[in-house]
Amino acid sequence: MTRPTLQVALDILELHRAARIAREAVAGGADWIEVGTPLIKSEGMAAVRELRSAFPHQVIVADMKIADTGTMEVEMAAKAGANIVCVLADADDSVIAECVRAARLYGVKVMADLIHVADPARRAKELETLGVDIINAHVGIDQQMLGRSSVELLRTLAGSVSIPLAVAGGLDAATAAEAVRAGADTVIVGGWIVKSGDVEGSARKIRAALDDPSLTPVKKASPDEEIRAILMQVSAPNVTDAMHRKGAMNGLVPLTRGVKAVGPAVTVQTFAGDWAKPVEAIDLCRPGDVLVINNDSGTHVAPWGELATHSAKNRGISGIIIDGAVRDVDDIRAMQYPLFARACVPNAGEAKGFGEINAEIACCGQQVRHGDWIIADESGAVVIPKERAYEVARRALEVKKMEERVREEIARGSTLAQVQELYKWEKK
Repeated sequence: MTRPTLQVALDILELHRAARIAREAVAGGADWIEVGTPLIKSEGMAAVRELRSAFPHQVIVADMKIADTGTMEVEMAAKAGANIVCVLADADDSVIAECVRAARLYGVKVMADLIHVADPARRAKELETLGVDIINAHVGIDQQMLGRSSVELLRTLAGSVSIPLAVAGGLDAATAAEAVRAGADTVIVGGWIVKSGDVEGSARKIRAALDDPSLTPVKKASPDEEIRAILMQVSAPNVTDAMHRKGAMNGLVPLTRGVKAVGPAVTVQTFAGDWAKPVEAIDLCRPGDVLVINNDSGTHVAPWGELATHSAKNRGISGIIIDGAVRDVDDIRAMQYPLFARACVPNAGEAKGFGEINAEIACCGQQVRHGDWIIADESGAVVIPKERAYEVARRALEVKKMEERVREEIARGSTLAQVQELYKWEKK
């Protein structure tokens, strides 16, 4: 087997950042440099020209995602310095044929991107007949967030064509190794390298995984395990960014600093400090759940205190959210337990038993249902609809990775406005 090719996808907007990141990725073992579609849309063919000038000996891939005017777009990319030009696999056959003719004229190759193709194996065979040089098994980022796998797409192509296969979409060291085992000739990695605070180090890890894929096993986890693992890595602000600034609860204060709560919600509706239902709900919680309580009628009495917290901690409950007040604050802080409330008061109510458990409730300005996911840290608490929990967790991780790279560039002496080119991208 020939050595797999590592292609780094520069799917960012700023050309000055792209050149710097590419240099670090090549130092870490990247073979091909992809001028990503967002970069081409932002900077045009200047991005291809500059990267060709900066890397005269590397293969430059122009991810044009051509859908029409095949000759014109291949020509402009080839003349700007690209070695490989990307066309959408579901473009009309006439567009594909024109791309191939132009590629032969200008001495470049055509890579066909299978993103969103309904029947990838059938289309791959047709593309090979049309003269395409490389097939890219690509799952787009929005599909990745829903759990679609580029490696699984690659497996559907095994043995269907004789031309080289590339794979792209959400790959890290483990899944890159899996892709090589599944038959990938070229592995395309974007965010895991480009958004890293240590681009060179991340590229080296991918390179090592490609060179000996047997050393990088894939660990399988259930969806809930994966959601929890991701949410423990990210912050509540990362999650609201991923949800377009939705889901944040209002008015909550973390009672204990430096702790975090993540888990599916068990909801409680109670009234005026009636602590019966909140305490009864402890017995219905599974380890890792978050207990979310709406204490209707204000913050003058507390439906929660130290003894309930001891019970919740023993049960393995991840944390408590109270739209209302809490008491016994000193004891709860000594436990270092994640509890978030709107107020602290010494008054307790009575155990009358009014209210409901696991009904949909309003809590700090958000609707919360049994099973919705909660993430709460020192910045506050966020509600994630259970239907979108996996997607939102994945998107939040992308936000975190992007911030890691920006943080590294600021540490090197840049400023946030310079990194993001804010003046250029201000809304006109």
